[in-house]
Amino acid sequence: MQEFLSFVEAARRYIDLTRHDELIHREVAKAINGLTEFLQSERKRVPGKILSEADRLECLFFDGFDPHFDGDEPPGL
Repeated sequence: MQEFLSFVEAARRYIDLTRHDELIHREVAKAINGLTEFLQSERKRVPGKILSEADRLECLFFDGFDPHFDGDEPPGL
């Protein structure tokens, strides 16, 4: 769990640093693309928090938005 969360933090720093770049590093894209599906297919049960963070990371990296509001909810929710 700790190793995965360290990976997530490093990936978020990379996303922040490259937010306005037109090109991204191929190895980073390969590491993040399909991460959620890979973790879901593991033989061992992966905690929901890890699956949620993996999905969130994919959205941040490829779609440019955070699907979890965490205190930033739109009005009326």
